[in-house]
Amino acid sequence: MNDKVYIFDTTLRDGEQVPGCQLNTREKIEVALALEELGVDIIEAGFPISSPGDFASIVEISKAVSEPVICALTRAKKEDIDVAVESLKFAKRKRIHTGIGASDMHIKHKFNSTREDVLERGVWAVQYAKQFVEDIEFYAEDAGRADLPFLAQMVEAVIAAGATVVNIPDTTGYTLPWDYGQKIKYLRENVKNIDKAIISVHCHNDLGLATANSIAGVMNGARQIECTINGIGERAGNTSLEEVVMIMKSHKELDLNTGINSKRIYPVSRLVSRLMRMRVQPNKAIVGDNAFAHSSGIHQDGFLKHRETYEVIDPHDVGVDNSKIVLTARSGRAALKHRMENLGYFISKEELDEIYKDYLVLADEVKVVNDDHLGVLYQKIETKKEKAGIKANI
Repeated sequence: MNDKVYIFDTTLRDGEQVPGCQLNTREKIEVALALEELGVDIIEAGFPISSPGDFASIVEISKAVSEPVICALTRAKKEDIDVAVESLKFAKRKRIHTGIGASDMHIKHKFNSTREDVLERGVWAVQYAKQFVEDIEFYAEDAGRADLPFLAQMVEAVIAAGATVVNIPDTTGYTLPWDYGQKIKYLRENVKNIDKAIISVHCHNDLGLATANSIAGVMNGARQIECTINGIGERAGNTSLEEVVMIMKSHKELDLNTGINSKRIYPVSRLVSRLMRMRVQPNKAIVGDNAFAHSSGIHQDGFLKHRETYEVIDPHDVGVDNSKIVLTARSGRAALKHRMENLGYFISKEELDEIYKDYLVLADEVKVVNDDHLGVLYQKIETKKEKAGIKANI
């Protein structure tokens, strides 16, 4: 099996559905160009029938971007597909992403329909879109809660109709990783024409399992992950691009590769955060402010002796300049000495012991000790030495 995993970025579509984080066309182009430099394979640029602004953005992104496939989302409706085709007219490489609900929950309560009807509508949508665009991705919405034999029937039918990618979304973020992986395995083993399409995973994070489910999917044969920068997206968000990419890069035993230039991850993360005015949580994996910060004395000592003692990723690999030693009341002498020497304050063991007492009192008061604080502590030692020298001369 091919070990290449395609990265389908939906920051500009699913990610932009976060309330208050909408971008204008100029900003979307800026993000799209950054995603191209990052090395994503597919950019889902929007849902063109949803608004004139979304339509215009897809048109302009198609003009600006050369390498990634530009994808437009539609429902299984003629008017949606017609508008998507028009929005993609300038794209060098284009894809239409169409689909319909696959779970009985969606079939009954969203469409007030039957399995037979939604199957027919899904097949029709693929066949209709195929007249205009060769690369067609089909999403079986809420596949995570769908009946497996029916899901397999749907996937087989849309591949026969011309789908080149089949998206198996865990739309509500409900599925457990082992179960989601087994769903992908079931489709590989029970859909007779599955070799004619790429299986894609699109996982939401409602229960905090989006990354785990996506990795379970590719471990069982999926070869496209749909994700967003910083894991943004509707409700609790989508699979985080930086997390799945670095998991595959770190775990060589998976033998899974992407075309992502990981050194661009942090700069793109900050770009998206700034433009969407959505701060990255400090403890966010890979790109949070604390992702490479050490404040516990035990951790700091181990880290200073050998980085990999407490870091499984080199910060430089994701575009972060350096790890951080954060000085708090939990920090030990090793971290204090390291930071002071970085500032040019070279002290003896006895002086370190003396400074450390004052340091702990200060740390309890200010919570985080900064470089200016260390300068004051060092000056106290210097002043004491000067006074001792004067007394000795007298």
